[in-house]
Amino acid sequence: MTQQEIYPRLTKIMRDVFDDDNLVVTPELTANDVEGWDSVSHITLIVAIEEAFGIKFKSAELEKMKNVGQLVEQIEKKTSA
Repeated sequence: MTQQEIYPRLTKIMRDVFDDDNLVVTPELTANDVEGWDSVSHITLIVAIEEAFGIKFKSAELEKMKNVGQLVEQIEKKTSA
């Protein structure tokens, strides 16, 4: 799956999790940029992403991600494997 295919799906997931229909998902986006993105909603987001894309993240992979761009890169790798 390409990044161009991932971003629209990820945007829908993030808008649902954070209940914000106007959320604009960019590679530079971080948790600090999104109101309500705390540790609990982060877990909800990751579980929703794993279910939607049929993948699983390891804790070490999640800890390395600093922004949405890095998250999308990991989704791309896992869906292409």
